[in-house]
Amino acid sequence: MYVAPRPDVNEDPLFAVRLATVGVLSYIAVLVINPTLPPIIAALSVGMIGAQRKAFSMGKAIGGPLAMIVLTYAMAWLVQALHSMPLVYIGVMWLLYFAGFHAILKTGAPAGMLIVIVTVLMSVMGMHGATTVEAMRVGFLQASLVALVLAPLVYLLFPPRTTEQHLDRPQAGGGNVRVGAAIRATILLGLSFWLYAVMQPSDMMMAVIAAMVLVFPTRRAVFFEAVQRIRATLYGGAVALGVLALFTMSPHLPILLCLIFLGCLWLASGMLSGPHPSNVYQYAISVALSLIAGALSTQDAGYATFTRIVLTLTGAFTAAFAVALLDALTRWQKEQSDSPSNACAQATPPH
Repeated sequence: MYVAPRPDVNEDPLFAVRLATVGVLSYIAVLVINPTLPPIIAALSVGMIGAQRKAFSMGKAIGGPLAMIVLTYAMAWLVQALHSMPLVYIGVMWLLYFAGFHAILKTGAPAGMLIVIVTVLMSVMGMHGATTVEAMRVGFLQASLVALVLAPLVYLLFPPRTTEQHLDRPQAGGGNVRVGAAIRATILLGLSFWLYAVMQPSDMMMAVIAAMVLVFPTRRAVFFEAVQRIRATLYGGAVALGVLALFTMSPHLPILLCLIFLGCLWLASGMLSGPHPSNVYQYAISVALSLIAGALSTQDAGYATFTRIVLTLTGAFTAAFAVALLDALTRWQKEQSDSPSNACAQATPPH
């Protein structure tokens, strides 16, 4: 699975400031739009813009949100069409999971991950009913449009030093990827029912962050990435709890926005020079913004944040353990070394 390399401070010294600004502007967009599912708008722009490297890419800035809109509308239609046929519904969801994971394991390209993300979100929301599916569809439309506006704006305000375009270099996987994709599709299908049972719709973005450990090809890479997701969730949760605690002492919007900016700036700086892989800090920003946006709509923000973190960590570890066990039993990737160093190399971007 392709992971974007660590940002280079020499090429993009304002990277952290830009990403922190995206976090603040995303939260302002939540206040202006007043969506049904605030965490989607708060977190999606950071994920899309934070994944860019080097000079601004108009193709990625436009292509990513547009692809998200098209896939979300297509999945919303499919979910509503199949909702009255439970067995067909489950079978089609498994096939879509399989197609996404097969593309990821076969080519290493992130396009398959977009299929998996949209499918798991819309399929789980479909279990809650047509109203929730419509809310999710509208939420993704709003979040994608916000990302379309914010990406050129923040790059105009805080341009990188380099003019070189970054080129993704995904690497094809090895072994019987059909078996690996089938294992991951089956585990994610089971995880989808668990998410439906225990997670609120507003918490689904965190659940997806946890579930993405499944995209990595070897069992040790899966466990390595699960640890990174857990670390990111704890970092993001700590930032969110700190922001919420300080905000309750002085509940004024400018103070909240300043706190969000400082928290995002600290995490984004970790992407440049932190001791952990850069995606840990990027995921942590999405977690923090999701928790802040979701917790402020509840009466007990601290308890809501704690329960979201526990449920996310439970899902990530359970999924990683199940995939690792089945990978070990089937040894579908026996052609490649499964040493810790190789696993880390696949799960960690070079820097």
